[in-house]
Amino acid sequence: MSYVDLCVTRPAGAAGDGPRLGEPLLDGYLEFVAARCRPNTVLATAFDLKVFFGVVGKAPAEVTAADVLGFITAQRAGGTAAVPVLAVDDADGAVSARTVRRRLSSVSGLFAFLQARGDIAANPVPRGLPTRRERTRPRQGVPLLRSPRTLPTILAPEQVDALTGELRTHRDRAMVAAMVLGGLRRCEVLGLRLADLRFAERRVFVAEGKGGHQRLIPISARFFLAVKDYLESERPPDAPHDHVFVVLKGPRRGRPLSAAGVDEVLDGARRRAGLDKATCHQLRHTCLTRLREAGMALEAIQAQAGHASIESTRIYLHLGDDWLAGQYRRAAEALDAQALPEHPATVRTPRSTR
Repeated sequence: MSYVDLCVTRPAGAAGDGPRLGEPLLDGYLEFVAARCRPNTVLATAFDLKVFFGVVGKAPAEVTAADVLGFITAQRAGGTAAVPVLAVDDADGAVSARTVRRRLSSVSGLFAFLQARGDIAANPVPRGLPTRRERTRPRQGVPLLRSPRTLPTILAPEQVDALTGELRTHRDRAMVAAMVLGGLRRCEVLGLRLADLRFAERRVFVAEGKGGHQRLIPISARFFLAVKDYLESERPPDAPHDHVFVVLKGPRRGRPLSAAGVDEVLDGARRRAGLDKATCHQLRHTCLTRLREAGMALEAIQAQAGHASIESTRIYLHLGDDWLAGQYRRAAEALDAQALPEHPATVRTPRSTR
């Protein structure tokens, strides 16, 4: 098979079988990743490798650092590149810097794996570009790619009300409430089991958080009311799975709802509400931003969000307009209070010449 023609497939067999590319070295790495990471990470890695080798068109042992740098140029150049770009994120046809960095991470992980196994001699993905300080500070090179740190967009209260008003089932309202009131990720909502709902405590146990981390978090009573209505009137009593959110109609009735199903529900409600954009991650950002604006401590927001590092949580300081304005206003008032009052100039009487 040509490396340009690689295709992500799921082999027939056990339900846990991950994606494959049809090339032994790449599939061996995907099996290694599957043993350490969640299914979404494995799927993203498979697609990243497909894109990279589709652009480079060489076997892993033949890839050089020049090929890696050329791949970056091709991805960022968009339609003007000599090598075709297989996926686009930016409006001008170029792949976003964040996407390219993720793909480089996947590719670097592959070559580190192959190097450890002895399949290749060295990892062709450079750690960075050298500078004049390379001799004295060898790890302070220029990054291969700089990605801007942008603020995510959030929904205004009236937009959230319009969106939830267009949801047609108790199930859909409960899922949106989990994100906009509890800050759960889409995968965490879909991973909820019946035993994870602590109605008496008004808390939810997130057993399948990002990175495999678990947490027990509080959620507003409005979420539990929506879940109660859904469980009593909509969820099939003979559902073969204990997932909270399942398909309500059709041949997959009672089966766990998929990520595509959640997106379809949200897209339909967004269109009916007349909103330009409303995603699951926007709902999560909206929740965490409102919590910060209400005075919730940053460490508490970190625990609620399930962030491994508080640096990921600091972004909500900037999303909350009132926080920055309040901090500046207090500082400005303190500076004004310290300013010396203006005094009229002292007029000295000249000495007599007598």
